[in-house]
Amino acid sequence: MELRHLRYFAAVAETCHFGRAAERLHMAQPALSQAIRQLEDELGATLLTRTTRQVSLTPAGEFLLTEAHRVLRAVDDSATGVRRVAEGRKGLARIGFTGTAAFTQLPVVARTLQRDLPDVALEVHADLLTPAQCDGLRDGSLDLAVLRPPATGEGIEVRTIEIEPLVLAVPADHRLAAEPVVSVADLRTEGLILYSSSDSAVNDAVLRTCRDAGFTPRREHSAPGTAVLVALVAAGLGVALVPGSVRAVPLAGVVFRDVADAGSVELALAWREEPSALVRRVVAVLEEGGLFSDHTDDQLFEEAR
Repeated sequence: MELRHLRYFAAVAETCHFGRAAERLHMAQPALSQAIRQLEDELGATLLTRTTRQVSLTPAGEFLLTEAHRVLRAVDDSATGVRRVAEGRKGLARIGFTGTAAFTQLPVVARTLQRDLPDVALEVHADLLTPAQCDGLRDGSLDLAVLRPPATGEGIEVRTIEIEPLVLAVPADHRLAAEPVVSVADLRTEGLILYSSSDSAVNDAVLRTCRDAGFTPRREHSAPGTAVLVALVAAGLGVALVPGSVRAVPLAGVVFRDVADAGSVELALAWREEPSALVRRVVAVLEEGGLFSDHTDDQLFEEAR
């Protein structure tokens, strides 16, 4: 039995007329009649009762019509799904996030994709440093990554999301918590809490900021992640220069202050060179949603339209 035979049978059963069914199928009536007889011969059952005035379904025909509708609907749905996958409109997008980027960017990304690509599911990988995310992009365990440049290794494209200023996190009872103006020089005698990873882009920015102000910061403690770092500040064990997005992680006992002459850190979206249709589509939708700071259409965006 071929799918075309099921479509022929369904057309005849729904119209109860060989002539009208043939017109719907854009085929000659004799060819349609022959195809239905072949189907009956193959199944060993009479599906239609034919008279000079009407065509009606036998019990076997009624059963086959129900099954034909189910099968044809599944085939049509599968074809539609395949096309949507090929167009990048259906599938699984695995996205990595660095540090607090999950707090600030995940809601934006998730809302945009839910609205514009509802058949694309998200698999979120949080608290990943840039080197781990770049490795994930290259080995295929990640499709996209929200990271802090520079990307490590080859074969990765990067697009800036925003430039975040460094802000000061201090205990609520710290002398700088109530100062009207804070500068990097005010941190010369302070013990700083830094990230423990040697690959931290934030640490690099903090060190550059302090050196530009004429001193080398004193590392008081190290933290494996932002949550621990902010908790150490709350405990009064030091102060920290952190990306502005850390404000999204409020904690009792911690005050955030702007630092006029502090440096900044970049946040970007990254993906493999020669991306899949899904990645191209996701990047295009995020572009349209205004995720990127430059808002510049590029070739990747045009190809996904």
